[in-house]
Amino acid sequence: MLKDKNCNLKIFQKEKDLKQYKYFLPKIREFLFSSFSYSANKVKKLEELPIETRAALLAKNPCNIFEYTLKKDIQGKIEKSNGIFFNIQKIEIICFATGISFLAIKTNVEEYTEFRNILNFNYKFRDISSEGTALENYDNIRIQTDSFANTKTFQEFIHQITGQNTEAARLNIDTERFLTYSYACIGQDAWNDTNSFNEIKYQFIKYANILPADNTRDYEYEKIEIFSKWKYAKLGLTKQAMTLLSSSIDMNNYTILPEEYENQYFYTYILNQYKKIYLKKITLELKNSKQNKKARKKFIEFTKNIWMQEITEDETGTLLNDKLQEVLDLEQLYHEVKDKYDVLYKELNFEKERKTTIILAIVLGISLLMNLLNLVLLTKN
Repeated sequence: MLKDKNCNLKIFQKEKDLKQYKYFLPKIREFLFSSFSYSANKVKKLEELPIETRAALLAKNPCNIFEYTLKKDIQGKIEKSNGIFFNIQKIEIICFATGISFLAIKTNVEEYTEFRNILNFNYKFRDISSEGTALENYDNIRIQTDSFANTKTFQEFIHQITGQNTEAARLNIDTERFLTYSYACIGQDAWNDTNSFNEIKYQFIKYANILPADNTRDYEYEKIEIFSKWKYAKLGLTKQAMTLLSSSIDMNNYTILPEEYENQYFYTYILNQYKKIYLKKITLELKNSKQNKKARKKFIEFTKNIWMQEITEDETGTLLNDKLQEVLDLEQLYHEVKDKYDVLYKELNFEKERKTTIILAIVLGISLLMNLLNLVLLTKN
């Protein structure tokens, strides 16, 4: 038995046409945006409003999550014996008020009796939106969804949503490759009290690094942060992926843990990716003399409302958040921005003091001149 859940993320920045989306009720209750939630009745009333009114109301929220409604057009499987098939279970657009958004595509690999299928799928799907990529170029992968007949139409769909990504390019963010967020549960015969994790560790390292099944690199030198609070589940963190491998010997690994990983830990991952992008955005704006005043204000608000906030009371979630910040170099990035902020703050204060000194000098000069004139007049009288 092997269960697999993948969530591939595309980073983009673009104004959204809300007519394309069906509003989706966010479930982020243990996280930063705990005050933001919509009841089913409120969502219904929201959908009755004009598009412009809906947009204005939603723009007041720190974060909105939309679910893209796909048209159902069932495709028949082709070349079944030669392909790895998958379906798209959900497409979400996660929009932060700062203009940073994520496209999250939840996929499920079918007929996943071999773990190599998961490795090969993750390895090749992450580049599926790249320019020039065609379905025919993927060995043993055939797309099988309810909505897309081939890779080309899928690419067109992605580019329709994300646009040109000019802002992401300015921030030096790779928008051609998906981030990978994946879950897999392998059979208990491969990992149990007798067969230790070390016997499958090389597979885990390939999984965490999004490498194909036949890769022969020296895996021990790959940079992976391994995180685990469970006996038969390990989470691998890299800059490009977050992957959780578990064994079905523990019933929790195919009942409770997948739900937690798909929701609670997923939004922890999204939030930390958001922090990284937003700090880069502030860094760029601080370098621009026309934008640095607003950038300083953004940095203060970010520090108070996000950086210093505890995002969850869950112990595992807190530890995972700390690990993500470490892997993504967020502490270093934050302090780099803070150093730039401090320099600009000192320069601003110096400039204010200089102007104040000049004004005082002018006032003193005028006062001295007036006193001299009064003295001359008194002498003449």
